[in-house]
Amino acid sequence: MTGSDAQVPVPALDRAKAGAFAEKLKASFQSTMLTMMIDLGHRSGVLAAMRGAGPITTAELAGRSGQSLRHLQEWLSAMAVAGVVEFDADTNTFTLPEEHAIWLTGAVATNLSPMAGMLMGLAQRTDDVLEAFDQGTGVPYERYRPHFTHAMDEIGRAKYDELLVSGYLPKASGLTERLRAGADVADFGCGTGHCLNLMAASYPESRFTGFDISTDAVALAEFEANIMGLSNVRFVVADVATLGAEPQFDVAFAFDAIHDQADPAGVLSLIHSSLRPGGELFMVDIKASSYLSDNLADPMNLMLYGISVMHCMEVSLAVGGAGLGTAWGTQLATSMLLDAGFNEVTVHDIERDPSNCIYVCR
Repeated sequence: MTGSDAQVPVPALDRAKAGAFAEKLKASFQSTMLTMMIDLGHRSGVLAAMRGAGPITTAELAGRSGQSLRHLQEWLSAMAVAGVVEFDADTNTFTLPEEHAIWLTGAVATNLSPMAGMLMGLAQRTDDVLEAFDQGTGVPYERYRPHFTHAMDEIGRAKYDELLVSGYLPKASGLTERLRAGADVADFGCGTGHCLNLMAASYPESRFTGFDISTDAVALAEFEANIMGLSNVRFVVADVATLGAEPQFDVAFAFDAIHDQADPAGVLSLIHSSLRPGGELFMVDIKASSYLSDNLADPMNLMLYGISVMHCMEVSLAVGGAGLGTAWGTQLATSMLLDAGFNEVTVHDIERDPSNCIYVCR
């Protein structure tokens, strides 16, 4: 009998282990369906319409939200089975408990509904990622717009509205005083510019410049700046990897942007070169270890690696980049910052944002 003809022995099956894994898969599939329902409820405004309404009939909710009666009947049934809303069979009414509503509604950091939108945006790219698996390529950033990028922007806005000025910036000793006195500031990969606009409003003596490769993101940033009446901020459509490196800034920011770059090491070196003597980089990025063995204990790290497979790694590989991935980790990030020329790198946890950390680099 040849090696190819030999039968591979089937190991003895641990039926308890197999059964437990089957239940885990079933729960995962149920959670996927719930994610879809939350996304629908969030984007349609139905969840917001239910908050504070008390027990409400389907017809009353249709009138309150403006959504289709038949669709609401089916959606509410799904949400009742999931335990998100409560159903009273005697009155045929549905209630969104306030204990649930605080996590599903409002323009606040505790609203987790945009996370459902982010995941649904990634799901739309499954065929593209499958092709990238086969070809060893990536998925261009443009294909993630607008669903995924809008959801990510929504998540970030609520968080930074609450925490940026009062919680994030004070982590860097002396930074708020520097901004208050007046400094030249840049945001590399600014997206829709919300962080820069918040800082420009809070520190009118400083001058802010945002760079991003996306024309539509920069247009939104400029629109918001005009609405806010800001005269100390400007936005530039540019690939941050190709900017000039002459020293012109006192402070640089990078919010969850470096690990997506095609050439993250090059961008960090450019940022370093763009800073005047005594300048500093304030970088916010994902909190994780660079070593898988350190990340195994926290089930939430599945989100990091999954988002990496579905987006962060893909957009970098699509342009022949390094493909660092979402969980590039604090060890690698610190090493790359030191290699870029910074001689002092301090990592800070964020109490109300445990998924991220802050790198203060001088």
